[in-house]
Amino acid sequence: MKAGVECPDADLLAAVRRVAVGTTNEPKLEAVRLALAPYAPEARVVGRPVDSGIPEQPVGWEAIVEGARNRASRAASTHCELSIGIEDGLVPVPTGDGGIQHVNVGCAAVLREGCFSLGFSAGFAYPPTCVTPAMQGHEDIGPGFDRFWREHRDDADPIPSGRSIGNIGRLSLGVLPRSEYVRHAVVCALLPLLHSDLYSELNPARARRAPGARTPESGE
Repeated sequence: MKAGVECPDADLLAAVRRVAVGTTNEPKLEAVRLALAPYAPEARVVGRPVDSGIPEQPVGWEAIVEGARNRASRAASTHCELSIGIEDGLVPVPTGDGGIQHVNVGCAAVLREGCFSLGFSAGFAYPPTCVTPAMQGHEDIGPGFDRFWREHRDDADPIPSGRSIGNIGRLSLGVLPRSEYVRHAVVCALLPLLHSDLYSELNPARARRAPGARTPESGE
């Protein structure tokens, strides 16, 4: 963290000891650990299997955000100070020349005291051949990409990319593994917790509580 900058909320985040994450995917859990390390070095990150409540392959900003929020809400517990949901999906983006490019974007939703804050990853485009089944049938793009990658790059790695360096990791030749890609989204979602005075609309004391969120008052 930047030295010499006064940030009272940093102490509150540093006191966090337990964080629930709505997934058991190890690269995503590692992303949360990496994101929290500078702010809450003693936090223990626990993954929980939850249903995202959306199609297997989210398409569009609304579905991606809904999936992340659902995961955070359903992972929440009175035993954890924070809960986090992470969801990736495809977003159609105009290319400026009349075409459309489908870009993968990740969303992190951080839930604390009944209120959400959101952060997003960078976006990257899949090879168009991989996109069609995902767009037409909402099929998870991961297995299709793995088959495409093995066919075109002679890579016999049996571990699904989503459980290792990710599709972005393979496409970037290891330069940007999935854990690092997702870490950016989590860090961005933590910003309102670091500066609650600068994000007054998101301050838990003023914001509307998230529907259905578990809090110490409502129990698990």
